[in-house]
Amino acid sequence: MSSPNENLYRKRALKNGLAMAFACAATAFGLLWLVWILFTTITNGLSALGPALFTQMTPPPGSQGGLANAFYGSLLMSAVALIIGTPIGLMAGVWLAEFARYTRMGTIVRFINDILLSAPSIVLGLFIYTAFILPVSALTNHQVGFSALAGGLTLALLVIPVVVRTTDEMLQLQPGTMREAALALGVPQWKMTLQIILRAARAGVITGILLALARITGETAPLLFTAFGNQFWSSDLLKPIASVPVVVFQYAMSPFEDWHALAWAGALVLTLFVLALSLFSRLILRERSH
Repeated sequence: MSSPNENLYRKRALKNGLAMAFACAATAFGLLWLVWILFTTITNGLSALGPALFTQMTPPPGSQGGLANAFYGSLLMSAVALIIGTPIGLMAGVWLAEFARYTRMGTIVRFINDILLSAPSIVLGLFIYTAFILPVSALTNHQVGFSALAGGLTLALLVIPVVVRTTDEMLQLQPGTMREAALALGVPQWKMTLQIILRAARAGVITGILLALARITGETAPLLFTAFGNQFWSSDLLKPIASVPVVVFQYAMSPFEDWHALAWAGALVLTLFVLALSLFSRLILRERSH
């Protein structure tokens, strides 16, 4: 006859086994769809990969072409977004971590930043359309409307909250003794923050910037309201410009098989780019931890 302790142990072991089984099943269920999506993207995208994909313009139906202008447009708008969003995010994150850590204003700013971090990107695209495109279009008599600059501003709004969050958290992880030692030696707080604390947390900050870049790489909905698209090569920031996510969306919805192949190839390149950014950010953190 088993004792009460043995019965209790068996019940707990049974519950633990069931919980572990359900957790493993849920993990396998999620990974199944992820592997399926990756396999489908790779098998369909490899057929259209080649030099023409990176050297030729987006073609009309029934013609051969590539996504050179779309790749350039995505790189240009991503660069504009990083140039605008990274300094703002860094300064806001430093202010939150070093000057407003325990203040009410800092709590409010963190709460608003968390809202922006989870806000749908299409809402930000509509905001830029209303607050930037329409007023500028009215002031210039419709000479400036959809543009690469508007697309870059929208993507910058997606970059800022990510950089703010990661910078804030990485700076707070630095030991307080580092700050106390610097201040005890007579180092001004601004110099201590920039040259000691921020330098110690640079691996995490760089990782946050790379994660922000990975997020904006595949954004489609906000660019439909801001950059719109362009079938030709354009380097003018005040004109509509092509981008890979928008081209993939348009070509995937078309009835033409050659456009479908280009859409799969563009999706594959975006997937590989995001994967490379993720691996690079992990490599930076690993090297820093060692």
